[in-house]
Amino acid sequence: MGTRDLVYRLYERRLAASLSPDAIPRHVGVMCDGNRRWARSAGFRDVSKGHRKGADKIFELLDWCRESGVEVVTLWLLSTDNLTRPSSEIVPLLKIIEDTVQTLVAERWHVNPVGALDLLPGDTVRVLKDAAEVTAHYPGLLVNVAVGYGGRREIADAVRSLLQDHATRGTTIEELAEALDVEHIAEHLYTAGQPDPDLVIRTSGEQRLGGFLLWQSTHSEFYFCDAYWPAFRKVDFLRALRSYAARSRRFGT
Repeated sequence: MGTRDLVYRLYERRLAASLSPDAIPRHVGVMCDGNRRWARSAGFRDVSKGHRKGADKIFELLDWCRESGVEVVTLWLLSTDNLTRPSSEIVPLLKIIEDTVQTLVAERWHVNPVGALDLLPGDTVRVLKDAAEVTAHYPGLLVNVAVGYGGRREIADAVRSLLQDHATRGTTIEELAEALDVEHIAEHLYTAGQPDPDLVIRTSGEQRLGGFLLWQSTHSEFYFCDAYWPAFRKVDFLRALRSYAARSRRFGT
């Protein structure tokens, strides 16, 4: 182990030791951004190299989250906007996502797909649905895999689901309009029944939400990291937890 690695290891231990178990977020959302830029900065012409490296990083992150006591992790792997990219990039990326999800199942993580699955190819949908079914009763950390995900689409889908639900009960539009509140919509989100994210991390230096968990992140704390996702380190993760712990959460007040 080199001197630099040793220094980082010691620093990691100090950071981890400084974190109170009472200040650990229950739900962490991660915008895994910068795979393509990492690939190009590393000299790869094939950006799928970055996506593959980013997929490997997921398993490190989940180990860090489990060690820290995080209960839910939401990983944004593919947005609805990403689906408009050329097939030469999307096809390999979807295959990497499928492989990643199957490995999550093999490693016995509790996998929950979130997104507009109807926008995805059939093979990808089958992998995601099979993962959800097989791991539904696995204990421990819950991993939301956001594929074909967009915050506006999620809210539209939630409202559509709510309307369909009430239509089957014979509720009139007037009756629904009279009774409708935010909790009714929340019950139809992709993450229904889960705690909202306490902390949202975005890598690659971008400082915007981009449509990630628009409804759920109303009271979330945000942490923006300059590192591209494949280069995200445990030190960066622990710094995010330290930053979260140091904040006074006001929940809109």
